[in-house]
Amino acid sequence: MKIFYSDTFPIPLPPDHRFPGDKYRLLRESIAEDGLVTDPELLVPDPASDADILLVHHQDYLDRVITGSLSEKEVRRIGFPWSPQLVERSRRSVGGSIAACRAALEDGIGVNLAGGTHHAHPGYGSGYCLLNDCAVAARVIQNEALAERVVILDCDVHQGDGTAVIFSRDPNVFTFSIHGARNFPFHKQASDLDLELEDGTSDQAYLQALEKGLEETFSRFEPDLAIYLAGADVYQDDRLGRLALTKEGIAARDEIVFQNSQRFGLPTAVVMAGGYAREITDSVDIHLNTVRLASKTAAIFQKIYA
Repeated sequence: MKIFYSDTFPIPLPPDHRFPGDKYRLLRESIAEDGLVTDPELLVPDPASDADILLVHHQDYLDRVITGSLSEKEVRRIGFPWSPQLVERSRRSVGGSIAACRAALEDGIGVNLAGGTHHAHPGYGSGYCLLNDCAVAARVIQNEALAERVVILDCDVHQGDGTAVIFSRDPNVFTFSIHGARNFPFHKQASDLDLELEDGTSDQAYLQALEKGLEETFSRFEPDLAIYLAGADVYQDDRLGRLALTKEGIAARDEIVFQNSQRFGLPTAVVMAGGYAREITDSVDIHLNTVRLASKTAAIFQKIYA
């Protein structure tokens, strides 16, 4: 199973910034210590090109991103101060999702240890999301004729509003989002299927909703590729989450998603999405377990593909 990382391209942030930038490095180090992959399978992705990005984003927006000419309002909406390092990291994160999709189509599963920047719209960024990696990856894969029909399974605690807008008129991409009803973004967009959960939703109610949502998704759409946003921010002690899942509940969520991948023989690219636990090690543990379960699923796919 190939795993792509971009934490070696750090974003310079103020010391009091609440974005957990260290999470990505800690996750990569934990994966290496866990022995999940050998060195050749832990890879730095190529950066996404302008041509890749322009399959989703507007030229004038990309120009402002590259040149650092975003307005103060745009920078506030993104939540990161602009820097050349931010642009490079974002390109690498998008490249990681493209690479994870290609790996999934070859091996059954591919993993990006970043990604899930689903609040980025065609013409602006938002909520720590400069470029929409999953949307760009889906478009690149379609453009290369590697897959025609893509399902985006968004299990981050926040709705994938940017992704919903990007694919609102595309019959070959199905957007599924299960998220907090009262959480950011406060103006929701229309995914192909949205499941909204009340604050404090715990394991059993979440998992029941997820199973029903996936059943409906796959009854309405037959994909060639899935992109799974495995957000850790549904955790009960997440600072931005407002749901109440335990680590065991989140592991069960991942298992349900991967069981559907196996059931349909569906190549699946996994991206980490959000995770803002009060203790950063909790977010790392959750993401690490997702990668462990992805590895087990990859082993099953190897038997199928053999």
